[in-house]
Amino acid sequence: MAMKVGIQLYSVRNALAEDPYGTLAKVADIGFKYLEAANHDADNDDGVGFGVPADKLRKSLADLGMSIVGSHINPLKLERLPAVLDYHQELGNKQIGCDTEFYPYKDMDYLKRRCDLFNKVGEMCKERGMRYYYHNHYMECQRFEEGGPTIYEMVMENTDPSLVFCELDTYWFFRGGVNPIDYIKKYKDRLVLIHQKDFPENAPQPINMYDGIVDHGKEVTREIFRDTKDPLCFTEIGTGILPIQDIINAASDAPHQEYIVLEQDFTQLPELESIKRSMDAFHKFNGIEWA
Repeated sequence: MAMKVGIQLYSVRNALAEDPYGTLAKVADIGFKYLEAANHDADNDDGVGFGVPADKLRKSLADLGMSIVGSHINPLKLERLPAVLDYHQELGNKQIGCDTEFYPYKDMDYLKRRCDLFNKVGEMCKERGMRYYYHNHYMECQRFEEGGPTIYEMVMENTDPSLVFCELDTYWFFRGGVNPIDYIKKYKDRLVLIHQKDFPENAPQPINMYDGIVDHGKEVTREIFRDTKDPLCFTEIGTGILPIQDIINAASDAPHQEYIVLEQDFTQLPELESIKRSMDAFHKFNGIEWA
């Protein structure tokens, strides 16, 4: 099954902050129709991260021929979740996820408490006919003990497959020293979204963050993650060295996988030019569609 190509709006976050509706129109003009949002202020904003009411956004998206196919919600709090889900249901979005707020995992007891929360969020989503998905970074490639399972494998083991699905970020798995294709195959029945970034050929860091950048045996805090993330280790998607066609091929038979979502954390170009360049480069791959 061909995967539809979407864009994570975090890629144009600065432009959205200045002009949300105008930026959406420009993203549509470039050719992206499927959007994943990123709301990192869910305590104060029930929306998708740039403070617009659901009814106005729904009309704007319809006029532009666009749709929201997912959204990161941070912080993920049960008491706030009903309002967030109300918002996304009005938009027609059927799934939400989380990304950065639950590391470091500290110990097994803490991990299990986080997994209990993920299951509860998944249950609240399921009651509304929606899905909850978990998004990884490279920290989930760590292990509590040498030779044991990775944190990611333990999250999957301690969550209900019918309640907690996967948004697999291939870039961050490569940066954790793990081949994401192995996890695509292992968890294909839970896979609903792929995040695709790219790594430049002449990057200033090794692709594996644990190869001298971060200590594999220590907790990776939010501050460590932020301070060691080099903007020059990102490039427009399809212009770098990651095996993107192999990733697409591996995910082609995952039963719930509909969208491969392009995301650019940092760029040396204007944001809209960057996503246009990614779109142009991404057309060379097989097994994808744009509308």
